[in-house]
Amino acid sequence: MAILRVREAELSKRLVKSTATVGLNTLASRVLGFVRDVVIARYFGASLGTDAFFVAFKIPNFLRRLFAEGAFSQAFVPVLAEYKTQRSHDEVRDLVGSVSGSLGVVLFGVTVLGVLAAPVLILIFAPGFPADGPQRALAVEMLRVTFPYLLFISLTALAGGVLNTFGRFGVPAFTPVFLNLSLIGAAVWLAPLMDKPITALAWGVLIAGLTQLLFQLPFLVRLRVLSIPKPRFQDPGVRRILRLMLPAIFGVSVTQINLLIDTLIASFLATGSISWLYYSDRLVEFPLGIFGIAMATVILPHLSREHASENPTAFSDSIDWALRWVLLIGVPASLGLAVLAGPLLATLFQYEAFSGDDVVMAARSLMAYSVGLCGFILIKVLAPGYYSRQDMRTPVRIGVIAMLGNITLNLMLVWSLAHAGLALATSLAAFINAGLLYRGLRKEAVYRPRSGWGVLFLRSMIAGGVMAAVLWWGTGGIEEWLAAGVLERAVRLCLWLIVAVLVYFGSLALLGVRPAHLRAASSVR
Repeated sequence: MAILRVREAELSKRLVKSTATVGLNTLASRVLGFVRDVVIARYFGASLGTDAFFVAFKIPNFLRRLFAEGAFSQAFVPVLAEYKTQRSHDEVRDLVGSVSGSLGVVLFGVTVLGVLAAPVLILIFAPGFPADGPQRALAVEMLRVTFPYLLFISLTALAGGVLNTFGRFGVPAFTPVFLNLSLIGAAVWLAPLMDKPITALAWGVLIAGLTQLLFQLPFLVRLRVLSIPKPRFQDPGVRRILRLMLPAIFGVSVTQINLLIDTLIASFLATGSISWLYYSDRLVEFPLGIFGIAMATVILPHLSREHASENPTAFSDSIDWALRWVLLIGVPASLGLAVLAGPLLATLFQYEAFSGDDVVMAARSLMAYSVGLCGFILIKVLAPGYYSRQDMRTPVRIGVIAMLGNITLNLMLVWSLAHAGLALATSLAAFINAGLLYRGLRKEAVYRPRSGWGVLFLRSMIAGGVMAAVLWWGTGGIEEWLAAGVLERAVRLCLWLIVAVLVYFGSLALLGVRPAHLRAASSVR
């Protein structure tokens, strides 16, 4: 028993360390992402041009998450982990070369079609843009520049999947920093040189895609897995990945589809609605990226190895470990975003072209998105429980139900809550998705919760409630934040964030939460 506990502690430490590595590198990217959004808000505000750019950027970005970081990664990593566990290094290298060549050919064709079909894509994703107006023409122009980003970033995701499988989590997590640096540089230095300044951002996206790919290649060379890409669609490994990928395309990316549905409907609402949703979504993406995506990045290859090694107890315990962390981190993050929505947006974005009214409107959608933060994170953690076992069909069925629920909720809530109703519908749909994923894992006995969940849930909710009450009492109304100067806002926000952390974790400690409550799986490799 003592040896077992030592192994649990060792594995828990390893998983926490890997998650922290991804989280810290993601933190650097997210901080620069906020700087990027502050720069864009300051120079361009929430206007016709920014709405057009966000649509032109969202389309290839959506496809990236759908194909590259979504379905492809979820199909590729389990197969690669199996090859790494059961086959020779040469076979692993051959698989990487075959997959990269096959993926490159497909992506090149999709990119050409995307550039040619840009007017049709804008019509589909933003039908509310006037047919003969400047906004639609500008969006089409920028989409033709941003769409090739899909080719480069998808190959970057392939490289990142290889690195993650080999335990090199830091490099892929740091790579998005280059997107933020590129967009900041484009807004500050390239925009003044352009006839249409906003189009500089589109070129920044394209430059970023190529830069991110080139950054990861040397690390693949060090692992000795980089080979000349060769399209081999008949390769058994490639065929397996394709079979797994096709159903996963939908199931893994329901959240992104829901966000695009929001954009489509928002194009019919007041000018600025798309931008308000974008900026509020960006704030939700901060904790989701630092913690939720970091957790998912680490747990997928880990679960894939446990499945390949036929260790169901460790598999279940690893999911349990991840869910405990979701509870302890997701609850305060969700409550904090809801209570601090106005102060956060005012501090980060309310400068020059981004007005106080924009802050108020974006705060409404941020509070609505914060409701679903735990749901978004749970999807990231629960879905690998299926993909690591190469079960892609179940998430597809669940995804269809969640998407239909989102559409129904959109139509119900948009009339009374406008853009905030779209955000709330997406949040509620995330919980539908997560709940069904959880039920499926329990029904198949793939996940068996360990003891202590009831007490841990009660303690985390009490601690989160205390934190939220302190923030609500102390931060004041939005008018105070809008009237304050830049330095005063920043100092006050930082102080209240520190207070929130101290109150929450202090409350947990007083309630008796200890590291033993977060101990991980029962075996270690």
